[in-house]
Amino acid sequence: MNQKINIGLFGYGVVGESLHHVLKHSKTVDAGVSKICVKQKDKKRSLAPNEFTFNKEDIINDRDINLVVELIDDADEAYDIVKRCLQNKKSVVSGNKKMLAHHLEELIQLQKETNTSLLYDASACGSIPIIRNIEEYYDNDLLKSVTGILNGSSNYILSKIFNEGLDYQTALKQAQDLGFAESNPSLDVDGFDSLYKLIIIATHALGTFVPPDKVLNYGISNLQEADIQFAKEKNYKIKLVAQLIKLDDESFTMFVIPRLVRPGKYIYNVEDEYNGVVIQGEYYDKQFMFGKGAGGYPTGSAVLSDITARSHNYKYEYKKQKYFKRLEYRTDHEIEIYLRYKDIVDFSYFEFDSISEKHSGLENNYVVGKIKLSNLLKLRTVLPRLDVFLAYIRN
Repeated sequence: MNQKINIGLFGYGVVGESLHHVLKHSKTVDAGVSKICVKQKDKKRSLAPNEFTFNKEDIINDRDINLVVELIDDADEAYDIVKRCLQNKKSVVSGNKKMLAHHLEELIQLQKETNTSLLYDASACGSIPIIRNIEEYYDNDLLKSVTGILNGSSNYILSKIFNEGLDYQTALKQAQDLGFAESNPSLDVDGFDSLYKLIIIATHALGTFVPPDKVLNYGISNLQEADIQFAKEKNYKIKLVAQLIKLDDESFTMFVIPRLVRPGKYIYNVEDEYNGVVIQGEYYDKQFMFGKGAGGYPTGSAVLSDITARSHNYKYEYKKQKYFKRLEYRTDHEIEIYLRYKDIVDFSYFEFDSISEKHSGLENNYVVGKIKLSNLLKLRTVLPRLDVFLAYIRN
């Protein structure tokens, strides 16, 4: 773009307000916010009421607005906004990971048809430029795996449990009081936020889009003292980890599960609200990216980076889809897990291929064994209702 970027901004929450502030003080791009669309009319904001509109059509149909920035929480509404803007030949920057994870395949095709650009580095890992790095630097078929702590809220909770001895509920309440976790924390602690980010990353890393309901996500909300004690006795920390593994030249798998992590692993020392991503390749071994995964200014800075990239006519090329054979997503991969349970009925849901360790106690029992992802995926909707906790073990 040679002309000034006139931005239509949807949403003026923590990230939207931070972006507005950053844009005013940034000299890196000739861009300004022309209109801001919000939903609540009576909410107190830092700008005068006449700075806002409450009708999305005022932005979607404004011919002078040449870039739309979508930063709202409602995934369905975000999808409608992004789709219609692309259809109206407006490029878009989005931070809505849930919307992207459910509709990315369609939106990629729509970009091609309308010759527009949809950028969303801010949707995964906040200030860490993971998507553009995978798209540009790792634009070959040598990538073997991506391992990441992708959710700052759950990582904050686990850090307080293992570093300060807090119990789960106390650590959760602290995270909520600090604004790291919502009043309903399920999106974070049950692994959905990490799942959505992993879906987006996988599309760029390996070129295959997988719908979220086809991928296992299991979180930390069933974590109990017995699990914490087991981890400490074995010299582990528990981290909520998203994993993408290239199995061979034809296929890959991915999942989000708590992981028992040993000292010496990069993600062992990723603490509090920070994110960390390890990328492994055939010849460059492992590379580690670390930074704040959430918050107004870190995420606002990622959005600014997308705006700046768009000022140079940048768009994702989806090189893995364009130049390489699309890999098959498989769930028959076998992983080793720790499973704590109380009732033998709950244990009966799990079809282990082998068990290497078993313990029976008065209050809880546990096993360590190998099981196929397909079995765990089959239990995806049942798992939250069972009195169990499971964690992935990888030495």
